[in-house]
Amino acid sequence: MSTTRLDEIDRKILAELQGDGRMTNVELARRVGISAPPCLRRVRTLEEAGYIQGYHADVNPRELGFEVQVFAMVRLQSQAEADLSAFEGRCRDWPLVRECHMLNGEIDFVLKCVAPDLSSFQSFLTGQLTAADNVASVKTSLVIRCAKDEPGVPFDVLEERLAKRA
Repeated sequence: MSTTRLDEIDRKILAELQGDGRMTNVELARRVGISAPPCLRRVRTLEEAGYIQGYHADVNPRELGFEVQVFAMVRLQSQAEADLSAFEGRCRDWPLVRECHMLNGEIDFVLKCVAPDLSSFQSFLTGQLTAADNVASVKTSLVIRCAKDEPGVPFDVLEERLAKRA
């Protein structure tokens, strides 16, 4: 389903759930201006179509003892599809790696990592990441602070773009 197939109600549902995925269906229906049964049907359709990928709690890593956040820029020796896929598979298996994005350009992947402390991250870096097959180099940047961490997409920009097309 492309965004052109989504009507205004679908987009409102997505925007509301993006802001608060825990609200009841009754509250969601009230906010988007429809009754509860069709709202629930629309939510299920959006889930089945892949617009809604899941529901998650936004936990505070520091409160849970993960004091260190690091971005690791990884360059591989080979960019053959099998090698890229193998590296992605390893990233999925490493608990400290929370995000893995393949890039174009000089860097092949950027990883967002968390660790309880610098020593734990260094052990992961030297014992697993840099030692992994096909890894040519790794450059890391320690996060000092986060100024913005906004999940999802800016629905106001989407609505603006759609209004210009109409």
